[in-house]
Amino acid sequence: MTDVSLVDIELSQRARDRVDAVLESGYLADGPEVRRFEEAFADYCGVTHAVGTSNGTTALVAALEALGLGDGDAVITSPFSFVASANAIRHAGGTPVFADIDPETYALDPESVESVLDRRSDVVGLLPVHLYGLPAAMPTLLDIADRENLFVLEDACQSHGASVNGTRVGALGDAGCFSFYPTKNMTTGEGGMITTDDEGIAERAAAYINHGRRADGNGSYSHAELGHNHRMTSVAAAIGRVQLERLPEFTAARRANAQWYDDHLNELPVETPTVPRGRRHVYHQYTIRVDDRDALRETLSAREIGTGIYYPTPIHRQPAYESLSTAVADRPHAERAAASVLSLPVHPNLTPPEREAVVAAIAAHYDSAADHGREDHDTGHEQNPGNAHAHAHAHDSKPDHEYDSP
Repeated sequence: MTDVSLVDIELSQRARDRVDAVLESGYLADGPEVRRFEEAFADYCGVTHAVGTSNGTTALVAALEALGLGDGDAVITSPFSFVASANAIRHAGGTPVFADIDPETYALDPESVESVLDRRSDVVGLLPVHLYGLPAAMPTLLDIADRENLFVLEDACQSHGASVNGTRVGALGDAGCFSFYPTKNMTTGEGGMITTDDEGIAERAAAYINHGRRADGNGSYSHAELGHNHRMTSVAAAIGRVQLERLPEFTAARRANAQWYDDHLNELPVETPTVPRGRRHVYHQYTIRVDDRDALRETLSAREIGTGIYYPTPIHRQPAYESLSTAVADRPHAERAAASVLSLPVHPNLTPPEREAVVAAIAAHYDSAADHGREDHDTGHEQNPGNAHAHAHAHDSKPDHEYDSP
């Protein structure tokens, strides 16, 4: 039996050698290695500034602080994400307001955003999440933001290298935030990054993560405002520089694995990922949707195939959000996604036999379900149609909000 892991973290000898060089240098905390990584990452994203942080969550908080989020200011975000997307708004003093997701892409739905804006006058920004490696409908969201005078902060923590019409995420809004957690498309062990073309945002974010210190020549103990210690270490940056060099290789492997799944799951009753025109998916996760998610996961687990559920509970249904008035609204698309999504192994080291084992296990699961259905029919029980509609739905053509307006 093939043991197929959901993730496979790889650190090359070159990364280890660069870490050794940092250890020899004596610059273990923030230092020249971090500056080099920031410059390289900014160049990769196509922006003029990047600020390294301790993780993706602190990147989001620092960016919101740098954008001038005030106490109680409302920011519209997705309920279907890791909780840090909304937590960051609260930690920065704001109030997260949840719009629903597009049921095809799992990203923030511009029509739902418009509906929220029609009911509220306190919204100052949008925080779209590029979930699973697929960018949100940024052209439409940016049009909304321009019309309503809102900032746009991209949560790109899962989407290193993804793009919309050729522009990489992190360069689309006022700022973008990335995570380098070990399971992400590239890692620094732990780490984060803020990207922006706005010098003021970059300076304020850099000061915030460094106890409010400004790079103004007044000395290392001059603190212009309140801040935190959310700096990236030089050891993390050393790993990150090598990982960034390898990111195109990692991305190509993920996309090839995803294409193989697309080609070999198309006859099975599962909904495979939708990629609207103009958006480049980098497949942090390859996420399918099925009506019998838990049963399928048990089948795959029995065959030693790792899977993940991202995320089983929408943020607005988390206990930590029970007291938040903006979390009471129903968000049916997010809630349905939470009950039906399942992520399959798609990491760069996935081998052809491992991919084949995943698809074979899914096929066997539904062959077994069909056999049970035929037995029920033969004994006079009506067969449950189960997932019979799912495959057709997966390939229905749906207009993308991104192209609803010029």
